[in-house]
Amino acid sequence: MIQTDICIVGAGPVGLFAVFEAGLLKMRCHVVDALPAVGGQLSEIYPKKPIYDIPGFPEVLAGDLVKNLEKQIAPFHPTFTLGERVEELQKQEDGSFIVVTSEGTQIACKVVVIAGGLGSFEPRKPAIDNLEHFEGKGVTYMVRDPELFRSKKLVIAGGGDSALDWTIYLAGLAEELTLVHRGTTFRGAPESAEKVMSLAEEGKIKLLLKSNVTTVQGNGKLNAVSISVDNEEQYNLETDYLIPLFGLVPKLGPLENWGLDLDKNAIVVNTVDYSTNIPGVYAIGDINTYPGKLKLILCGFHEAALMAQSAYNIINPGKKYVLKYTTVNGIQEI
Repeated sequence: MIQTDICIVGAGPVGLFAVFEAGLLKMRCHVVDALPAVGGQLSEIYPKKPIYDIPGFPEVLAGDLVKNLEKQIAPFHPTFTLGERVEELQKQEDGSFIVVTSEGTQIACKVVVIAGGLGSFEPRKPAIDNLEHFEGKGVTYMVRDPELFRSKKLVIAGGGDSALDWTIYLAGLAEELTLVHRGTTFRGAPESAEKVMSLAEEGKIKLLLKSNVTTVQGNGKLNAVSISVDNEEQYNLETDYLIPLFGLVPKLGPLENWGLDLDKNAIVVNTVDYSTNIPGVYAIGDINTYPGKLKLILCGFHEAALMAQSAYNIINPGKKYVLKYTTVNGIQEI
């Protein structure tokens, strides 16, 4: 059985930064994630996408932010269980917990921090016959390595931020790129929509509005899609890849059975310290909800800092902590 002070469920950016904040207070952390690598959505969905609202970084690639967070927490020697989903939360008589994963791994801890992002998420798939048949064979729901699409023919379907961002990014790599959107206006950032319109006007991409991908075709591998335009015109388009980007469907998974106060698919927390209704269990990042909640990485960082201060009192009962700035103390390994 693994012994630690804090078990952090979720190895995304907020979960990783929670390791740092806990480490400053000399608390040890073990991090569990169902994904095979750390970084959460930043690593799994958009590692090459730039982020602009991290303090001190005018621009940083999502994947690079994860690497920086790994370097930042290295002095605190966190341990990890990756590729296993947390299943059970067993509260002990002394108020501590045993966390059990899908593979039977047991983690004994005094505090549990849920930093699971959107929870257990899966892509929202369009209703297209035989779509699953081509998954991994030309149909993909996320862009992990943009170089895979260099000099290829691409069809991106969607009208939100992800579809716009990847259209802009991949326009310079692909041999041919077509963006298919069922509406006439976009749900994403206005500046991104303007950029996509400009790319279409310049002939760098094809833009099909009031359109839908209706069928996928190929022999073992995708080679064409059929597109309906304004519910009338139908034509085939040769393509190497179809990338439907209609967002993610969040699911809490086993966490739904833990007795937590929930509001839809989010965990209700006290904003004093981001504690849940279960003493010793906290929720930080996109997975929690409270009045005025903003689903931003930087907000999750703030939540991690306040959580750590509160967790310190559970792990060190009766021991007073005096806040000391890192500019004074530096980073001390544990």
